[in-house]
Amino acid sequence: MINVIRDKIVGSTTSLFSHGPKALEHTLDYPGDPGLLGPESISWRVIGDTAAFVGGIRALLVQTAHPEVVAGVEQHSRYRHDPLGRLTRTSAYVTETTYGAMPEVKAAVSAVRAAHVPVKGRSERDKPYSASNPALAAWVHNVLTDSFLVAHQAYGRDRLTNEQADQFVQEQARIAALLKAAPVPLTADELSTWVSEHPSIASSQAQRNAVRFLRFPPLPLPVQLGYQSLFQAAAATIPRSISKVIGVTSTPCAVQIGAASVSGLRWALGSSPAWHIALVRAGAPVPSGLFRQSLTGAAT
Repeated sequence: MINVIRDKIVGSTTSLFSHGPKALEHTLDYPGDPGLLGPESISWRVIGDTAAFVGGIRALLVQTAHPEVVAGVEQHSRYRHDPLGRLTRTSAYVTETTYGAMPEVKAAVSAVRAAHVPVKGRSERDKPYSASNPALAAWVHNVLTDSFLVAHQAYGRDRLTNEQADQFVQEQARIAALLKAAPVPLTADELSTWVSEHPSIASSQAQRNAVRFLRFPPLPLPVQLGYQSLFQAAAATIPRSISKVIGVTSTPCAVQIGAASVSGLRWALGSSPAWHIALVRAGAPVPSGLFRQSLTGAAT
């Protein structure tokens, strides 16, 4: 009975990320390749934990606080019409840049940079924007890094030391360099301050539209219930300077309920199968007890 429950949770969760190309589909074609970050990295550990679900939601919320960035989403993205497709593509990018062999990392970055070329326009406050602008790319990247780190420190399997947190930020900066994003802080404290005190933060109608969508995305009811606890868990970690701008506040007991939800997902899903298959490809030891989902075609 327990396995049936676990399998249902696995099926419901993984189906959300199956609306596009499968990440790391051919990664075993590159045996011995450690990728950009490698098996000893903090990034493999952080992004491989279920707390990363909270980090992803937090990143999407915080990113809306930059009017030029969210204008690009509003004017060029199909997130309302194809939300799961966009989720799958975003997840695949994070997975491939974190866990991919170097050819997969380079392909993922090239695809994103190519997709950004036509994303240009003017925001509601009549400022020009271009998704290829290093400063706007830095906002997206830095918020994502900060959100994964904050979520892990709040809900992860084990809290990072200050040195490990800084190492995570520095590892993620390698991805930013490939994207030509700048500036990119190199310590956790500098990153947190850069995000929370960013001078471009402001409210906008595009931001309100995006947050409204993120509050109640079109998900099946059982998945929606789980999502709401993760949404509140994410909201509880957003700095006040940003939560006031985007109009998102946490509810009582959000942290406790979020922690329970993340733990439940960890029990059902185990750590990320992308982390698992990357360890197999790199020829690194596979820790026991971390992974539950099977890897088709991968010998462990």
